Amino acid sequence: MDSRLPVKLPPKRHTLIRSTVAGDARRPGAQGPTGAFTDLETPATEATPARLIDELRERVGAAKVSQREDDIAVHSTDKWYASHPPDVVVFAENTDDVVAVMAFAHEYGVPVTTRGAGVGYVGGCVPLKGGIALSLARMNRILEVNAADGVAVVQAGVITGDLQAAAREVGWDYPPDPASLKECSIGGNIATNAGGPRCLKYGVTRNYILGLEVVLADGRVLKCGGRVHKNKTGFDLVGLFTGSEGMLGIVTTAVVRLIPRPPARAMLAAVFPEFATAAAAVQGILNSGHLPSALEITDGFTLAAARKRLGADRLPDGNAHLIVEVDGRPRAVASEIEELEELLGKLGAARIDRAETEEACEGIWQLRREFSYSLRDTGLTKLNEDIVVPRSKLVELVEFARQLERETGISVACFGHAGDGNIHTNLMVADYDDPATRKKANGALDRLFTWVLDHGGAITGEHGVGMAKKPWIHQALGATGLEVHRALKEAMDPGDTLNPGKFLD
Repeated sequence: MDSRLPVKLPPKRHTLIRSTVAGDARRPGAQGPTGAFTDLETPATEATPARLIDELRERVGAAKVSQREDDIAVHSTDKWYASHPPDVVVFAENTDDVVAVMAFAHEYGVPVTTRGAGVGYVGGCVPLKGGIALSLARMNRILEVNAADGVAVVQAGVITGDLQAAAREVGWDYPPDPASLKECSIGGNIATNAGGPRCLKYGVTRNYILGLEVVLADGRVLKCGGRVHKNKTGFDLVGLFTGSEGMLGIVTTAVVRLIPRPPARAMLAAVFPEFATAAAAVQGILNSGHLPSALEITDGFTLAAARKRLGADRLPDGNAHLIVEVDGRPRAVASEIEELEELLGKLGAARIDRAETEEACEGIWQLRREFSYSLRDTGLTKLNEDIVVPRSKLVELVEFARQLERETGISVACFGHAGDGNIHTNLMVADYDDPATRKKANGALDRLFTWVLDHGGAITGEHGVGMAKKPWIHQALGATGLEVHRALKEAMDPGDTLNPGKFLD
């Protein structure tokens, strides 16, 4: 197969079928979806869409192609509010299926939006231009777990938690742990360069991707990287595709790095009277030479909601909560957790709970997971933003959030990964379906993102840009950065076949 780049430009698109948008996908300054499907015409003859979908069935297999109403509905959206239906859903079962779909799409100029588990928060897998929704959910095989090489080979649809479990069965570990690890897929993690609580010590998805098999926009297969842990051969194409949000190619298989699983871990859960004190404790821990595997901080609004759900006995009075996890050799963990408990007391913790067994540690993490459900219990719409700020700006961020509350009347809940500054700043909005309320919420988001960028932060740490943060991409990347992104997109996908309508439009 010819592997030269760039790909060839597909035929010009025209409009034959029009779809409707089931949700308002607009944000301040954003261009909403066009609502138009493309012209599915052969180079030589005028063909109907129905005939071409029949051809797609012939190429891929009829059982893998669906226009069922329930399949169309599921593949119209993710966990964000915007929705747009594809014209057809293809359930790929192997790389050859993906190649067939992309060759077909390239030939006829059909947009393709790839979908993993569909648990994203930014509309990243919403098929804005209709066309084909390409599901990789059936590509869920763990092909190899090799402790001797410290690698696993997995298809893109493998659930992250299943990969972790398979690695741990042989005494090894795959560290990236997004909160949705029991339902999110490796392909989706690669698309967004997902993180999680353990990023502080272990890094994000990119740090664990050694090699990729990628189907390009015209159906050619690219293999980059490999299964060795050091490789400086050519450009970092693995890094190019990791975080590309399905806009440059479709990852079908990944070689991931495994590490020996630490045999022991322990945790502390501390309540502080004020958020500023807890944030200072984060710096105090790191300045003392400790590198926890996780440092999670929670603000007063979230704690108040959690007390209503869980009871005050689980979370005593205090306006901040800090979780500290350490792992390693048993004697080292036992010694470090003692030091950290003493240090937290000196740093102002009002109450400290210790967990030293797997069951007790999971109990603390379950408490942390309940925070999100507690916010849902408020009945407010949670706009889940994954902004990142320098660690030194944590207190300023929460102070700004309180100011935003006072000036807009919209509550703001902050919790997340204090160790790397990735704080989920959730705008809690009442009656979000009301146009005036939504306009006010969008204005508050604009203020939040502007403040974050002005203070050296980033508008997304792990969710990606997708549709949700499209209005701020120019501000975030700058003119030259955006030009470089567009040049890469043009080189890799000149026909804008892959995930069109997202942040580079």
